[in-house]
Amino acid sequence: MLGMLAIVTTCRHRIAVAAVAVLAIAAAASGAAAQSAIVVVNGDPITAFDIDQRSRFIQISTQKTPARQEVIDELVDEKLKLRLEQRFSLEGIDSELENAINNMARRMRVNQQQFTQQLANSGVQLGTLKSRIKAEIIWTKVVRGKYQSSFQFNDKDILAALETRKKDDQGGYDYTLRPILFIVPRGSPQAMFETRRREAEALRARFQNCDDGIPFARALRDIAVRDQVRRSSVDLPPLLREILEKTEIGRLTPPELTQQGIELYALCAKKQSSADNTLGRREVRDELVSEQFQANAKKYLKELRSQAMIEYKQ
Repeated sequence: MLGMLAIVTTCRHRIAVAAVAVLAIAAAASGAAAQSAIVVVNGDPITAFDIDQRSRFIQISTQKTPARQEVIDELVDEKLKLRLEQRFSLEGIDSELENAINNMARRMRVNQQQFTQQLANSGVQLGTLKSRIKAEIIWTKVVRGKYQSSFQFNDKDILAALETRKKDDQGGYDYTLRPILFIVPRGSPQAMFETRRREAEALRARFQNCDDGIPFARALRDIAVRDQVRRSSVDLPPLLREILEKTEIGRLTPPELTQQGIELYALCAKKQSSADNTLGRREVRDELVSEQFQANAKKYLKELRSQAMIEYKQ
């Protein structure tokens, strides 16, 4: 009887070991499938995992489910763009990439670690986003450098475009600003940022003019008052331009989260811009540059694709 029990126990053990082995083989096969090349671009593989990651990212950023071929085409173009870093002498790519990621996090009012976690919660790795942004940074530098002369437009071109596009050539303003930073040490908890934001709001309520407000701000704890800067409204992003338009001279802009802490700007002076530096002219110039960039980029990408070795495996 004991011998029969030993035989049954041994059989059960072998069955359990075999089941574990089958599961391990299945998991390995699944992992291998995820890493197998779907497309190879100049020897650089695009895997099923890459396609899944990019699909997820496009879905959460556009709220639309992209077609699989659309995703593959984007990844192929990305591989071609990334390879250009080896062909051209490009500087500052990594720092620009880091700044871009930090700016995205700041616009969402979180730090980079929290931003990374939010992506992970959506099933997207930070590397997927970094690869996409890096490719576009490289691409912009290369296209602008390669076709630099085509982006030059004279006053005659600008005025003609203003007339054709019926743009309102409204004047802009030149602002004199003093950045004020409420310093938050790197790695501080979110509660610290909220505390400093409340302190910034308190200063904003009290700040009435630059002559008295700047010395008062300098006397506060862990505050950096930077040298004044001058900015033209035509050079500012629309959101900041709108904020400054609503800010009275001598007052502070709303606090903003940055890498170093909470930042505000004291608007110390404001004057009308020169006649040749208007918002209408800048908008037209930007539109002409954008149109020329897109035309050159499309032509160059077609050239790169024609020269590339692109192998579709599945």
